[in-house]
Amino acid sequence: MQSPGENQLSITKVPDNPAPPPSPAHSLRNEIRVWTRDLLIAIGLALVIIVFLYQPVKVEGTSMAPLLSDQERIFINKFVYRFEPIERGDVVVFWYPLDRSKSFIKRVIGLPGETVEIRHGVVYVNGESIAEPYVPPQYEDMSDYGPVRVPSDSYFVMGDHRISSNDSRVFGPVSNRYIYGRAVFAYWPVDHFGSLSTTEANTK
Repeated sequence: MQSPGENQLSITKVPDNPAPPPSPAHSLRNEIRVWTRDLLIAIGLALVIIVFLYQPVKVEGTSMAPLLSDQERIFINKFVYRFEPIERGDVVVFWYPLDRSKSFIKRVIGLPGETVEIRHGVVYVNGESIAEPYVPPQYEDMSDYGPVRVPSDSYFVMGDHRISSNDSRVFGPVSNRYIYGRAVFAYWPVDHFGSLSTTEANTK
């Protein structure tokens, strides 16, 4: 008979033949299943990020050569300018101001409120020449332009291939409401695979 407050013990009988440990093959299968599951989750998250944050686009024309070539495929970041400002040197994608059914890709040269002028192919911003290492000598346009003042809500954009670019020299500065992304990554052709790092046109 059990006294009050007395602890009761239960004895579990140990089976005569305990189960053998899992075989190495079984452990390997489990590891493969876990690895596959984690890989699929990672791929799914990557696809979600690409779909909602990035957009694949095809470059048509050579106005941004040598950085971008005709028919090259790139990703643009659609949300970057919600969190950081547009800067000089950014390669941006925007709706063509004269026909919003078309998209253009150019480099930002002049910021809101700045004065842009071109003399013998050299670009001046607020009277100071800017360095443009992304424009090869054979792509320079030696003509003059301006000066023009960029409106407070707009940007002056130009193609790197100056002698073959329809840009702000033709259609004027681009309103910030037309700019919807920044070029960030090239994925086709394979030999162009990689990040499209921004080369800023800093004032000398």
